[in-house]
Amino acid sequence: MVNDRPDLGGVTLLIVDDAPSSLGAIERQFTESGGRVYRAYSVEEALGIVSEIVIDVVLAVAHQIQTNWMGLVEGFKAVNPAGLFYYIGNQYMETSIEMFSAGVEDYVGSDIAPLRFAQMVEMRLGRHSGKSTALTLVDPIVSRLRPYFRFRSPAMYRALENLPAMATSNQTILISGQTGTGKEMVARAVHVLSKRADGPFVAVNCGAIPEGLIEDELFGHEKGAFTGALRTRRGKFEEADSGTLLLDEIGDMPLLLQVRLLRVLEDNRFYRVGGDVPVSFNVRIIAATRKELDKAVAEGVFRDDLYYRLNVLRIHLPPLSQRPEDIAYLAFFFLARVFAEMGKAPPYPALSAATIDLIERLPWKGNVRELRNVITRVAILLPPEVKLILPQHVLPHIEERQRPAFLSVYDKGDSGIFIPLGTPLRQAEEIVIEETLKSVSGNRSKAARLLNIALRTLRRKLKD
Repeated sequence: MVNDRPDLGGVTLLIVDDAPSSLGAIERQFTESGGRVYRAYSVEEALGIVSEIVIDVVLAVAHQIQTNWMGLVEGFKAVNPAGLFYYIGNQYMETSIEMFSAGVEDYVGSDIAPLRFAQMVEMRLGRHSGKSTALTLVDPIVSRLRPYFRFRSPAMYRALENLPAMATSNQTILISGQTGTGKEMVARAVHVLSKRADGPFVAVNCGAIPEGLIEDELFGHEKGAFTGALRTRRGKFEEADSGTLLLDEIGDMPLLLQVRLLRVLEDNRFYRVGGDVPVSFNVRIIAATRKELDKAVAEGVFRDDLYYRLNVLRIHLPPLSQRPEDIAYLAFFFLARVFAEMGKAPPYPALSAATIDLIERLPWKGNVRELRNVITRVAILLPPEVKLILPQHVLPHIEERQRPAFLSVYDKGDSGIFIPLGTPLRQAEEIVIEETLKSVSGNRSKAARLLNIALRTLRRKLKD
């Protein structure tokens, strides 16, 4: 975040809260930054304002879960799909998944600094750093790649801030980052934003093809070049002509092929296997790697001249462990996507506060891909009667080798149930009832005796 005063000239903010004196500091900061602030004291009044005035940002204070926030989100997005909707309040509201799916930008804490909120809005509108429109350009790509290309962390903003400017050039880009951080998604975003968007996007994993076949995969072969070559075959370079070629896991390319690739990139032409006529190409190269290529160069397993040829422009994607703000955010969208694909009707089961606490503390060594896979398994295997996703629903899908030491507190012994500090009372009661029923194989009479409540009371709570 920048430290100077944000530029919010012409930006309109609607504060929705039934307390007239609240958020005065945010209102003053917004006004001093050049914006204009309106106030509404109910959802109905807010809907009236957004239907008559162009509102860029809505900041709603969620005092109670019964308030029709979904109606406000949908009404606002209907008149301004590109508008930003933030809410202050309980970030674990049961409607979280539906609200994020409908277009809520983010939840913010009630103690958020006014300057930080103004800067956050400025960044989302793409006005920071000399009125750069970088993020304004990135956002359409984020929308097109949902739910995989979602982020709200400063680390990802910094990583992708210059992506549109890089895309409009024709220079080679090197994308680095751990496995599962989304390198191919970023490469596709570069392609879509580039002047080559109408051309093909071709990806080849240099680490997944046997060494003896990768040359044929990249450059193709002539008919009769070897036994079984019954016809001429085009390689990836020809398939990607006038478009973009992603050389994924370039760090795994054999040294001998690195020499040939460097020559091809320098000459803009190649020879098919078994061919003696050069083939010219017009391709934008993007390379991606999970390895630290500078170290690979020092170790002699990657050519320094090829490294410098590829490393013209650079995008480094941080691991999910360095983007804690994105974990729950992504989980909401992955859940909504899977439930929708399953044909499940909303409202969808929501993540409990304890579950969000759990997933935000996991290491996610497989990064976004691992998070997506775990959430997908949770959604598909969730019992149909469950309305709140608890840690007990997630833990079975966390691989043993990925479990950090703190997870031992989530493991139930024979004499108790773990309930994280800060769990709302109603959710704690649901955890106790559900785990008690599990311990007695679903026998409600035994569960009622263990809970020291009447069977009728247990039935009523289960119905509720």
